[in-house]
Amino acid sequence: MEALYHQTNKLIQETQHIFSQLERKSSNTDLQEVQQAIEDKISLINSNCERLDVLCLKGPVSQRQNYRMRVDQLKYDSRHLSAALNSWHNRVIRQQREEAEREALLARKFTTNDHVDIFIDHTVQHNNSLHNAIHGIDDMLHQGSNVLDNLRSQRITLKGAHKRLIDIGNTLGLSNTTMRLIEQRTKQDGFILVFGMTLTCIVILLVIVYLT
Repeated sequence: MEALYHQTNKLIQETQHIFSQLERKSSNTDLQEVQQAIEDKISLINSNCERLDVLCLKGPVSQRQNYRMRVDQLKYDSRHLSAALNSWHNRVIRQQREEAEREALLARKFTTNDHVDIFIDHTVQHNNSLHNAIHGIDDMLHQGSNVLDNLRSQRITLKGAHKRLIDIGNTLGLSNTTMRLIEQRTKQDGFILVFGMTLTCIVILLVIVYLT
C-alpha cells in the first residue's frame, strides 16, 4: 500500500508540473497532447485511489484511520486537478470564440446605402407590425370592456324585473286574501240576516199569541 500511495502522490506532482506546460504551448496540436497527457494521469490517479480504498479496508485496524486520511487527500488533489483542467479548457474555448468573432468582424464587408435602406425598411415594417398588433389588442380590450358594461346593465335590468315580479306576486297574494275575507264576511252577514228575520218572526208570533 505504501508503494502505491507514493506512486500516486508522484503522479499528482507530475501532473501539476505538466500544467505549467499548457501556458507555454502555442499550437493546437501541442496543447491537445498535453491535455491528453494530463487526462491520462488523472484517470490513473483515480484508479489508484480506488485500489487504495480497498487496501485501507484490508490493512490493520489501528492504521485504517491514518490510511483513510491520506487517501482522501489524494482524492482531493485529483479533484482539484480535474477542476483546473476544466477551467483551462473553458478558458481556451472562450479565447478561441473571441478570436473567431474578432476575425469575422474584421472580415465583414461594409454594405452600400441601398442595403442600409433595405435594413431600415425592414425595421420600419417590423415596428409598424408591432404598432398594429398593439392597436388590435387595445380594440379587443375596449370591446371586452363594452361587453362587461352591457352585462352589468342587463344584470341591473333583470334585478329590477325580478323585484317587480316579486311585488306583483305579493300584490296578488294580498288581493286573494282580501277576496276570501270578503266572501267569508258575506256568508256571515247572510247568516245574521236569516237569524234576525227568524228571531223577529218568533217575537211577533209570541206577541200576537200573548196579546190575544
